[in-house]
Amino acid sequence: MESLSTHDFYYDLPQELIAQEPLNDRAASRLMCINRNTGEYSHETFRDIIKYLNKGDCLVINDTKVIPARLFGVRETEEGELLTGRIEVLLLKRLKNNIWETLVKPGKKCRIGTRLSFGDGLLKGMVLDVVEEGNRLIQFSFDGIFEEILDKLGQMPLPPYITRELKDKNRYQTVYAKNEGSAAAPTAGLHFTRELLKEIEDKGITIAHVTLHVGLGTFRPVKADKITEHHMHSELIIVEKEEAMKINYAKQEGGRVIAVGTTSCRTLESMTDENGILCSGSKWTDIFIYPGYKFKMIDGLITNFHLPESTLLMLVSAFAGKDNVMRAYGEAVRERYRFFSFGDAMLLI
Repeated sequence: MESLSTHDFYYDLPQELIAQEPLNDRAASRLMCINRNTGEYSHETFRDIIKYLNKGDCLVINDTKVIPARLFGVRETEEGELLTGRIEVLLLKRLKNNIWETLVKPGKKCRIGTRLSFGDGLLKGMVLDVVEEGNRLIQFSFDGIFEEILDKLGQMPLPPYITRELKDKNRYQTVYAKNEGSAAAPTAGLHFTRELLKEIEDKGITIAHVTLHVGLGTFRPVKADKITEHHMHSELIIVEKEEAMKINYAKQEGGRVIAVGTTSCRTLESMTDENGILCSGSKWTDIFIYPGYKFKMIDGLITNFHLPESTLLMLVSAFAGKDNVMRAYGEAVRERYRFFSFGDAMLLI
């Protein structure tokens, strides 16, 4: 296969089609259904997705929960004096001993040894190191439970293209979010309501959970001209034994495995062995799926509309064929679909 360039995944998106807020009714989003073999598509409403799912299929959801990972603080001297100028810290990856890899703005004010204070000293931090891409390792100190303090002080880390404040922060969580650790929502799952999930189960479709804690690499632009030169950030994935058994059983019985979102897809593809068996366990994955990749597990994919030249668009193109996908995106622009995190959805099957 000829080497694809990043620009091969470019499309023109009018700014006004970027959804700035979620719909009141999660399942009222539009749904473009694409036959990945023929490229034919149809226009539906998301709650009608059930008619495309068959008894015996397995729907795989990512149950990660977004943490309010944006903190605003100030620098502090050794004597405890607070300095002027706001520092923004975005928690990216939890390491050990209350150390987090973070993105700090402005970075130049946070050299190794810098002390930080958040929420009138409720949470304190010390910059230990500067690592890849200028990220800071910060060790936090506090009294009490870190998650509770974060809930009090932190804000939702909305993507950079969403400029409006979110009225209800639960709308940037899926209804089944339970394992805390993401810096961004697995947005394909935002369309499901509890009622729709129950209808799906009642039809004889298995719902299995996996976990991938989404890092900010999701929004990281591909700067390399050749896509093969791009390096993905690693993200933590977890597949419980019981869930792996559900998914393997559906596959063995002739059912289809349908991933809800690119995160579920990357989890399944990372944890499936060469014989097509999904293994349980946890690990860090930096899998980068682009055209030419041979899928080992998934038969269908539910996903939102992604940024031009993004790794997510490359993954979708790998699954359904680049020409099919780019043609469908052109149609979505013409039909004024809503794009990105709070936008409409696509089913590729």
